[in-house]
Amino acid sequence: VYPREIIRRALDLGATALILAHNHPSGDPTPSASDISMTQEVVTIAKSLGIAVHDHIIIGRNGHSSFRSLGLI
Repeated sequence: VYPREIIRRALDLGATALILAHNHPSGDPTPSASDISMTQEVVTIAKSLGIAVHDHIIIGRNGHSSFRSLGLI
């Protein structure tokens, strides 16, 4: 996933806020370093365009992780 593609789609839809979500096929919903850096990049770009990022949720086999709940957003 490229942050520019996320932002492009948000702009195409006229979005004012986003909730990002994806799954981890490994089953472990713990955010990876690349998940964290990509999310931070999206948040920074979105904020400069007036778009809020409410959360990024990762779904795993045995649960989920919320960046908002983990204090990553």
